[in-house]
Amino acid sequence: MSAAGIPQLDEASKKELEVFLEQEQSKAKLQASIHELTNTSQADIRIIASELGWNTCITGSISSKFSKSEAQCLENCVDRFLDSSLFIVKQIESQKQQL
Repeated sequence: MSAAGIPQLDEASKKELEVFLEQEQSKAKLQASIHELTNTSQADIRIIASELGWNTCITGSISSKFSKSEAQCLENCVDRFLDSSLFIVKQIESQKQQL
C-alpha cells in the first residue's frame, strides 16, 4: 500500500495501522537494544568475570595445576557467570514476549 492510499482508509483501519506501526517500532527498538546488550555486555561480563575470578581465586604462585581450593573457587565463579548469563537471557526473552 502506498502512502497515497492511507487517506482512503476508514478511521478504524487508520487506527489499526497506527497501532501496528507503533508495535513494530517498539520491536525494532527492543531488538536493537538486545543486539547492543548482547554484543557489549557479554564481552564485558566475560572480561570482568574472568578478572574477578582469577584475582579472587588464584592466591598462590602459578603452577602447572590449580590447588583444590583454587579449582573450587574458579568453578564457583564460572557457575555464577553462567547463572548471570542465563538470567539476562531470560529477562530479555521476557521483555521481548511482552511486546
